[in-house]
Amino acid sequence: MHMRNWKLIALIAMLALAVCMLAACASSSSNEPSSSPELQTLVIGTDPYPPFASDDAEGNPSGIDVDILTEALGRIGYKPKFKYIAWEKKNELLATGELDCIAGSFSMTGRESDYRWAGPYMKSRQVVAVEPSSPIASFADLEGKSVAVQSTTKPEGILLNRTNPEVPEVGSVLSFSDRSYLVPALLKGYVDAIAAHETSILQYEQDYGVDVRILNDSLLDVGLGCAFDLNDDRGIDVALSGAFHDMIEDGTMRQILSKYFDDPSPYLRVGDVRG
Repeated sequence: MHMRNWKLIALIAMLALAVCMLAACASSSSNEPSSSPELQTLVIGTDPYPPFASDDAEGNPSGIDVDILTEALGRIGYKPKFKYIAWEKKNELLATGELDCIAGSFSMTGRESDYRWAGPYMKSRQVVAVEPSSPIASFADLEGKSVAVQSTTKPEGILLNRTNPEVPEVGSVLSFSDRSYLVPALLKGYVDAIAAHETSILQYEQDYGVDVRILNDSLLDVGLGCAFDLNDDRGIDVALSGAFHDMIEDGTMRQILSKYFDDPSPYLRVGDVRG
């Protein structure tokens, strides 16, 4: 009888201990902070433009702007959702609210008053490229020649409006809606030259194993940024600009660009193009 009582007491003690441990675990769990709040989604309009934005082998967005914006937006409580658009429709889609902002090697320079800008986060050169054996050696040789550009881009405006005094009047400007047509048009002899971001031309050469020759002089050095509608008063542009600045200061921007360039230093000189 004594032994049975002892076993009963031992069993009750073990059950009590188990209850206490469960209660302690529950209390500890309730005192721990909950998982970090889910990031809000920001819809970013862009178009396929390697190395800035394009789909990887799994069909996921990748590239310079994808990496930079994913990191920067995460720092201010957002995550990007990249949406491919017809580039000519970007302002309309932004104004209607279908997009929160626009990015994708988007030049701030000369458009400072058209949007609320976050940036610049990177410096880029707008350049002219020709077929390797072309007699065109400088801007002066472009007089009367045909040049292909992407529509609504800075090179199109420069050539049509003659805003670079070093560039003579060209014979014609062919504007493509899809920038991937530029190099093929040049190499097939449809145009004498093309004008675009230097990085995109270099990436095309690498991806497709073709050669073009980039003229030494720059059409325009620009700062790249993320554009919000002028009526967007949420303050995301200001917060995002701060995140870009911090990423440059703490070395994150250099780390990201080092994945794409052997020497990222020229692209980090945003002070040269800051308005």
